[in-house]
Parts: sequence; C-alpha cells; structure tokens
Amino acid sequence: MKKLVILISGRGSNMEAIVRECAAQSWPARVSAVVSNRPDATGLNFAAARSIATEVIDHTKFKGRDAFDATLARVLDTYKPDLVILAGFMRVLTPAFIEHYSARIINVHPSLLPSFTGLHTHQRALDAGVTAHGATVHFVTTALDQGPIIAQGVVPVLSGDTAAVLAARVLQLEHKLYPRVVRWFVEDQLLVHDGRVDLAITEPRLLLSLDAI
Repeated sequence: MKKLVILISGRGSNMEAIVRECAAQSWPARVSAVVSNRPDATGLNFAAARSIATEVIDHTKFKGRDAFDATLARVLDTYKPDLVILAGFMRVLTPAFIEHYSARIINVHPSLLPSFTGLHTHQRALDAGVTAHGATVHFVTTALDQGPIIAQGVVPVLSGDTAAVLAARVLQLEHKLYPRVVRWFVEDQLLVHDGRVDLAITEPRLLLSLDAI
C-alpha cells in the first residue's frame, strides 16, 4: 500500500480528482496527507471531510525558500510518502527538496511541454497562435518544468478563446490525466530509462479531449 502526500495552495481540484479516483478504483494506495502553504486553501476542507490528515506550513512565516522547504520536508517525512504530488502548489521548490524526493515527486503543468514552461501558459499559447494546447504530467527535477514527461493531454484552441476559457478546458482534462498517472505510479507501471519514461502496460500516454476529435 503506497502512501501519497498531495501539496496544494488553493482549491486543489486535481487533489480532489486524485482522492476520488483512488477510492473509486481501489488503488493499492492511500492519500496520507494534504499539505498547503496557505492557511486559507479551501482544498484542506475537502481533505478533512474525508478524514485525510491536513497540514499548513505558511510560507509567509519563513525568511526564505531554504527554511520553508526544510520544514516542509520534515513534515512530509513524518508521513513516509512513496509519492509527493504537486497539485496547484504555487511554490518553486529548492534543489535540496527536489533531490530529497528524487524519482518520487510529480507535477502537472498546464501546457504541452517543452512548450510554454513557467507561468501564464494559456495566454502565451493564445498569443503564439497555436491550434492545440494541453497539460503535461512529469517527474519533478531541479530544472524547472523539464523533468521526464510521463503523460500529456491535448485540447483544441478554439476561435474566441480567452485565457480563462482555455484554462478551464485544460483543467477538465487534467482531472482525467493526473489520476491516471498516479495510478500508474502506485501500480509500479512507470519505467524511467535515461531520462525517458516508458509504460509497462498498454495504455495511452496521450489523452485527447473529446473536443479535439
């Protein structure tokens, strides 16, 4: 039974999707804790209502990233996580933290990496005039948004889209894509060789929005 710890900063809708699918599909795992850097993160209420342990480590109480990340790691280690899942956790993590959880920390990024790393991905996609956009789940490394890609999801960019409309379309796809990847991890289906990910079972690593067909 693998132990999952999910980090959030706000509503944590991807966290909700993972928690629901873990229960519905009876994964060989449990969500041990949901941790936020913001005391007002509404996702904490969702977790607490389902008897999942919650922790708040307010980043504003620390003088720098190193001190915050060191405390965060100490708290996470009390839960002995097999996998740390970033789900809308709005912090850039230090190399020391990332290396501590090497090969067991993942993130979902709202673009088709390697395109549009960093912030404001949806507006940048619109400004670039791309016809397809999406999300990428990847292992986290010290190179921002450049870890080994596990899976991607694609949505169309439609005429009249705003950044907000496009973001909502991508988020709906993330709610399907991210739980799928977490299930692969807990079932030991992910194989990493030379910075590339392979899947031990026959399932698509590319998820298409129905709107894209």
